[in-house]
Amino acid sequence: MANSSKRTVESRGLAGPTAELSRFVAGLALPDVPARVVEFTKGLLIDWLGSAYAGKGSHQAEAIEAFARAMGPSDGPSTIIPSRRRTSPYFAAMVNAAASHVVEQDDVHNASVFHPAAVVFPPVLAVAEAEAKSGREILEAAIAGYEVGIRVGEFLGRTHYEVFHTTGTAGTVAAAAAVGKLLGLPAETLIHAIGSAGTQAAGLWEFLRDAGDSKQLHTAKAASDGLLSAYLARDGFTGALRILEGSQGMAAGMSRDADPAKLTDRLGERWATEETSFKWHASCRHTHPAADALQILMRQEGLAADDIVEVVTGVHQAAIDVLGGVVNPMTIHQAKFSMGSVLGLIAVHGVADLESFERHVLGDARVARFGSKVRMERDDEVDSLYPRRWIGKVSVTTADGRFLTSRVDEPKGDPGNPLTRAELEAKAVRLAAFRNGATPSEMRATIERIWAMDTGVEAVQILPK
Repeated sequence: MANSSKRTVESRGLAGPTAELSRFVAGLALPDVPARVVEFTKGLLIDWLGSAYAGKGSHQAEAIEAFARAMGPSDGPSTIIPSRRRTSPYFAAMVNAAASHVVEQDDVHNASVFHPAAVVFPPVLAVAEAEAKSGREILEAAIAGYEVGIRVGEFLGRTHYEVFHTTGTAGTVAAAAAVGKLLGLPAETLIHAIGSAGTQAAGLWEFLRDAGDSKQLHTAKAASDGLLSAYLARDGFTGALRILEGSQGMAAGMSRDADPAKLTDRLGERWATEETSFKWHASCRHTHPAADALQILMRQEGLAADDIVEVVTGVHQAAIDVLGGVVNPMTIHQAKFSMGSVLGLIAVHGVADLESFERHVLGDARVARFGSKVRMERDDEVDSLYPRRWIGKVSVTTADGRFLTSRVDEPKGDPGNPLTRAELEAKAVRLAAFRNGATPSEMRATIERIWAMDTGVEAVQILPK
């Protein structure tokens, strides 16, 4: 207790963006959040839960759950969603975060290039089960995690994303903020949780060149390390007080264009949570704008795959950085990061959904043949507007000599081109049923509980028993 008191005195009155974020999280109350943002957050939870179920049976989720079985308790208060086994909050968060990032259908925030759901909801739900938290408390914690994580991602900037997977780095801080909020930590304690989270933040893009499984490890570690950081802080464990902006902090080691002003941009006025996009195609978000543009063009012109001899996609540089190294995908997951594979599915099968990836992306010669016709080119306009806007441009040359173009300013699922409530729910049901994670009736009942989760103050049971 003496250490805790000393820590409180030292932290009180501290200036700087990390401290301001900590104060914002500690003071956040659901009545102060616009009702539309609260409802939007429920939709994000529904969407994420579908992805968590869809990860069932994947070798990535099963490997991490095997680790949890070996290293963690054989029972506990928190649910591992794909297997429905119970364990500690730490290991449940770890496995669920990995599972929900497998099929590439979890949400994304454009300006931060960050997937919040996969690192925020797993630790929040795991701790909520252990601590008997209400639906209102869960929503408060989730919104805190989104608001912090998005701003950290924006702060770290484009140069960070060249090497680092922002969901692994900013996601660790987001998870710590969310769990810290759920545990009721005051600002002078939250800042230490953020400090411990930031020093553990990691995730490098090199895995993609070799079809490695590290992307799911990034979310697993971000969720569980963020949870660890919050619990350690609660028990008096101290961390760096300026882990984000300090001279030897995250930005100093991970970015060349960090902007500290973005960390506190209109806190409590701008709700970054509602800027989050839902993913429609089951692939890397960098492929979506071009996929939408090609899909629209082929429908409008009545084109078949064999009618097209070349496709040029005008993209931002980050798309080339992430996707450019994937030439001959070796796994289904790696194919989700191949522009040629994704556009091949769109051209040949009309969709790039979970089923088309499973059935066709590696075994259908027509998809591969079309993919060989696709190339990416950096487009000045697209690149200048990224990451605030993700514009899709395609230029198509047809077999009969026509040159056609198509443009999408907001991919399907963006806030300006949103999914309807019916589309959102249908997507979640479809994802949950993909590998028999949950039956349609189970998922629909869960969806109803989520829409009503803030109507009481008692502990809420979201997951089916």
